[in-house]
Amino acid sequence: QVQLVESGGGSVQAGGSLRLSCVASGYVASRYCMVWFRQAPGKEREGVAFINNYGFTTYADFVKGRFTISRDNAKNTLYLQMNSLIPEDTATYSCAIRSGDGCNNGFHSAMNYWGKGTLVTISS
Repeated sequence: QVQLVESGGGSVQAGGSLRLSCVASGYVASRYCMVWFRQAPGKEREGVAFINNYGFTTYADFVKGRFTISRDNAKNTLYLQMNSLIPEDTATYSCAIRSGDGCNNGFHSAMNYWGKGTLVTISS
């Protein structure tokens, strides 16, 4: 079992920045991948950023150059640094993990565990 708890959401004006955190507890396999997802009201959930245990990262086109995913293994924490925020970034952001093999599909890898999410609101 892995528990994921997100924090760092809030309300900022367009052009501002936020850093989201996701603390993982429990057993995580040596091979894993983690994804930040977001879901805006009335829209489908979409993958934002992906990282695996090798440190390989990939981003959705709509956040490239603005968002950075990173991890601190010593703190069991995943981060999402979000800069140059726009109103369209408003959503609930959730982290998810696939602990074990099966991360070959990037955002579309089947995640084992999910956090409850943190709300990000960007005003114009």
